[in-house]
Amino acid sequence: METKERRVGTVSRGIRCPIIREGDDLAKIVTESVLAAAESDGFELRDRDVIAMTESIVARSQGNYATVDDIAADVKAKLGGETVGVIFPILSRNRFAICLRGIAKGAKKIVLMLSYPSDEVGNALLSIDQIDESGVNPYSDVLTLERYRELFGKTVHEFTGVDYVEYYGDLIKSCGAEVEIIFANQPKAILNYTDHIINCDIHTRKRTKRILLEAGAKVVCGLDEIMNAPVNGSGCNEKYGLLGSNKSTEDKVKLFPRECRDLVLEIQKRILEATGKHVEVMVYGDGAFKDPQGKIWELADPVVSPAYTDGLIGTPNELKLKYLADNDFKDLSGEELKQAISDSIRKKSGSLVGNMTSQGTTPRQLTDLIGSLCDLTSGSGDKGTPVVLVQGYFDNYTN
Repeated sequence: METKERRVGTVSRGIRCPIIREGDDLAKIVTESVLAAAESDGFELRDRDVIAMTESIVARSQGNYATVDDIAADVKAKLGGETVGVIFPILSRNRFAICLRGIAKGAKKIVLMLSYPSDEVGNALLSIDQIDESGVNPYSDVLTLERYRELFGKTVHEFTGVDYVEYYGDLIKSCGAEVEIIFANQPKAILNYTDHIINCDIHTRKRTKRILLEAGAKVVCGLDEIMNAPVNGSGCNEKYGLLGSNKSTEDKVKLFPRECRDLVLEIQKRILEATGKHVEVMVYGDGAFKDPQGKIWELADPVVSPAYTDGLIGTPNELKLKYLADNDFKDLSGEELKQAISDSIRKKSGSLVGNMTSQGTTPRQLTDLIGSLCDLTSGSGDKGTPVVLVQGYFDNYTN
């Protein structure tokens, strides 16, 4: 009997789930939700489908939270409770404001050093054009708050309408700490103000810490070293501390999930037992993509995926169909062209690095690519689909 040709490639489906609370059996809920969706929508699971769940439901099921007071106690213990430099934070009410409240409550004075014209993930204080017009050199110049206001006035975020300079300054004062705000892009600039520093950058944190310690800083903690162990019975994240945390309430953050490799393996096992299919499973946070309008690079989490099954290790191994069609097989068409391309795909080697036929395909980690697809599918609001099923991701033209 002739097999029917599949006409659909990759499909990404948001899966509705109940609201997750601390202590819930997430492996059971995720497995049952995916199986129920397959039944209600009339699709079947296949080998190498990917089941992905947001880091948020994993952290919630783990009860991984910390309060402003927990953060304050940790900051005070680690940085001495006097003048603390807080450098390179991102501009975010959801991501950083609650952390800043905790830090401010754990110190007498905060010297807040903001990078400019934008933060690490692209949230802009200023435009590059404003910098050009001002004659300021962002690589070397350190601006006081007075000089910044003189040059640029009040500046608000394009999407949120918030003046983050004013917002962070007021927030620090409301926690009972004194505040001084400066603008600089060289980590060492903070050492003219204090030698006890929290560097809040995410992806450049190791370099920043190295530069500060080499320049004579006494104490340097990354955000990954604050709340990296429980404080007064709180949650924590041994690997990432406050990195990847989100606002939960006005006084509490939900931390990035703790070790959750067991969870992805358990879901993989349950699906195999229920369906006989070998699926891959991952946990995802922010995707990694840049918004062309606001110039914001999405990834405020330390990694896209904190846990995944072994089939998601590595990068795609794909041939560029356009290249084959326009070069190697430019004289073929129709069924003959289809056959030639199919044969090339079947014969492709284990690694196509440096091979012209793979140029223009995306040499990124599978978990970063699939996590970005899932983040866009689930959204960050009220869709109610914190689990995403991706089918056909590993298909190619021959399947």
